[in-house]
Amino acid sequence: MAKKSAHEIRIGRIKAVIWENETSAGTRHNVQIQRLYRPEGSEEWQTSDSFGRDDLLIVAKVADLAHSWVYDQRKSS
Repeated sequence: MAKKSAHEIRIGRIKAVIWENETSAGTRHNVQIQRLYRPEGSEEWQTSDSFGRDDLLIVAKVADLAHSWVYDQRKSS
């Protein structure tokens, strides 16, 4: 069974997936940033970890929002 992400942030085609990992030192978070795309002629959405020039500011914003969410989780615990 696939593990469910703790949180997702999406702006347009850019998405951050936040994962929780329980350790002996407490909960740790990892963030995976992806670009969503649909190949021409395909109905299926796919992901890439490669970003073009026009994606980079959105990647930065998504990373900032992910950082804020993770930081808030640490304050809550």
